[in-house]
Amino acid sequence: MKLTDKRVLVTGGAGLVGSHLAAHLAEDNDVLVADDLSKGTRDQVPDTVEFEKADMCDADDVARVLTEDTDMVFHFAAYTDTNYDDDRKLFEENGAMTYNVLERMDEVDCDKLAFTSSSTVYGEAPMPTPEDFAPLEPISIYGSSKLADEAIISTYAHSYGIQAWVYRFANIVGPNQRGNVVPDFIEKLLENPDTLTILGNGLQEKSYLHVEECIDAMCHVVEHAEKDYNVYNLGTRTTTSVNTIADIVADEMDLDPEYEYTGGDRGWTGDVPKMRLSIEKLSALGWEPSQSSDEAVREATRQLLTELRAEYE
Repeated sequence: MKLTDKRVLVTGGAGLVGSHLAAHLAEDNDVLVADDLSKGTRDQVPDTVEFEKADMCDADDVARVLTEDTDMVFHFAAYTDTNYDDDRKLFEENGAMTYNVLERMDEVDCDKLAFTSSSTVYGEAPMPTPEDFAPLEPISIYGSSKLADEAIISTYAHSYGIQAWVYRFANIVGPNQRGNVVPDFIEKLLENPDTLTILGNGLQEKSYLHVEECIDAMCHVVEHAEKDYNVYNLGTRTTTSVNTIADIVADEMDLDPEYEYTGGDRGWTGDVPKMRLSIEKLSALGWEPSQSSDEAVREATRQLLTELRAEYE
C-alpha cells in the first residue's frame, strides 16, 4: 500500500512517535491527529496537520474523528506503565481504545490499521526474540494490555476485512521525549551534576531505535507487507545498558557524576531487564537500521539536551 494521497487519522499523535509520524505523513497525505493530551502536548503536533482533542475511550469522540472519508488509522493512543499508576484502569482503557477504534472502522468501512504494540508482549524471552516466539508471557500490565490489543486486531483482520500492521517496538528515543531513561538522566543531571540515581543495578540491557528510523521502518512495513495481518519487530541488532546510557549522557554534558543505584536487576515491577528483538523478518522485507543502539541514544541525547537546557534556563 502506498502512503500517498490518503486521509489518515493518527491517534495519540501528540506523543513522541505519533507526532513525528504525523509530520512525515503530512508531506504526501491529509492527516488528522487525535489526542487527549494526557501525556503528549499540543505544541508537539506539527502545524502541517489538523488536530482534535479527543479521548479514544469515548466512543462519541472516536466517531467524531474517525469519519467516512478516513482511509487509514495509525492507532498509537495508549497508557503505559510509566505514566499510569492504576493497573486495572490501564488494562481496561487500553483495550477500550483499541476496540472503539476497530468498531468505528468497521462502521465506516475504513479497512487499514497500523498499531503500535511493544516488545513487552514477549516477557522475558530468549534473545534475539523473533515474531513467532511462543508462548507470549508478558510480565507487566502494559505488556498484557498490548497483547490483548493484538488479539482483537487479529480477529478484525481475519474475520472483519481489516488489513493490519502491528509493530512490536524496541525502546524508541528522540526529541520531545519525556518520561524515558534518556530525558530522565538529563533532567537529574541538570538539577544535580554531581550525582545520578539509576533505577535497578544499571546492567539492564535493551535495544534503542531513534524515532526517525522508527518512522521510516513503520512506513516501509505498511508499503511492503501485504498480508491481512502483519506483525513486525522494530529495533536494532545491538543493545545498550543503562550504565552505558548514563555514560553517554554524562559525556555529552561534560560531567563526571557518581552513580547511585536503587538496587535489584530491574527498574520497576514488570520491567524486562534484557531485551533484543530479532529483526530478520524486517530485514527480509528490505529495511535495516543505520544506527546502533549507542548511536541512537547519543543522537537523542544531543537533541534532548538542547530542549531541556532551554527549559531549565
